[in-house]
Amino acid sequence: MTASLQPVLIRGHEVVIGLETHAQLSTNSKIFSGAATAFGAAPNTQACAVDLALPGTLPVMNRGAVERAIRFGLAVGSSVASQSIFARKNYFYPDLPKGYQISQYEVPVVQGGQVDFLLGDQKRSVRLTRAHLEEDAGKSLHEDYHGQTGIDLNRAGTPLLEIVTEPDMRSAAEAVEYAKALHALVVWLGICDGNMQEGSFRCDANVSVRKPGMPLGTRREIKNLNSFRFLQQAIDFEVQWQIDRLEDGLAIEQATVLFNPDTGETRAMRSKEDAHDYRYFPDPDLPPLVIGADWIERVRGRDARVAGAHGRALPARRRPAGL
Repeated sequence: MTASLQPVLIRGHEVVIGLETHAQLSTNSKIFSGAATAFGAAPNTQACAVDLALPGTLPVMNRGAVERAIRFGLAVGSSVASQSIFARKNYFYPDLPKGYQISQYEVPVVQGGQVDFLLGDQKRSVRLTRAHLEEDAGKSLHEDYHGQTGIDLNRAGTPLLEIVTEPDMRSAAEAVEYAKALHALVVWLGICDGNMQEGSFRCDANVSVRKPGMPLGTRREIKNLNSFRFLQQAIDFEVQWQIDRLEDGLAIEQATVLFNPDTGETRAMRSKEDAHDYRYFPDPDLPPLVIGADWIERVRGRDARVAGAHGRALPARRRPAGL
């Protein structure tokens, strides 16, 4: 966030927001298998033995997913790790066949960077903590079966780039403009189709409030926001809810919450897990991801040639640092 920016107070409180954005990468196959990633296929027709976690199957890294991560890192001025590690993030959910998600934890592939954008006529900069590669889970179908839940594993194993910011945003409007700038960037780079209705680009918002000058408050994470309007509405409601609670002398408990667009309200889904709750450990089936300087330069050079051939350029108000 611009250092000289004066915080906007809501009922005497400063709002603190960080976003975690899942961008579905535009590969034809999944991140660790050869199954297709096309949207809209009949349930469970695009899930192979690896996606189903059948015994004896092993993951194999998708080179195209790595190249898209490199492309993003170069665009936002990040450091692309010469060696990064895949980990198992352990939790149980019916649409996660293995009982863990393959992700990156201690050493992500993209580290640092920033996204610049305009809010009105003022320049903003949001720092990125990291962007890491991971696989998506499947989908639970609650509405289609009376009293039961169906599981569609077509989406299981779809490659994601999770882009995590520092808590630099101070209003819902600023969070929305950052998300729009990020959306424009990943679509322009060709690494994500950006289709929010299909879940290709979705945001989790970490929201807390505090009195000016005080330490960060307890955050609540609003999950799976798939439109900019919902992002705005969910943060606005959550801010007022947290301030109401604090003014009533009640504590804020760290939690994962869902936004209901029909009511315009958030509701707690579960207590928020910390990293230790997931029992991360390096995935023994995947070696370290090694990215040589020559690979990075090939991606940089190829993107520069394509941009030059087509005369591509982002509008000035959307142009991110380092692009």
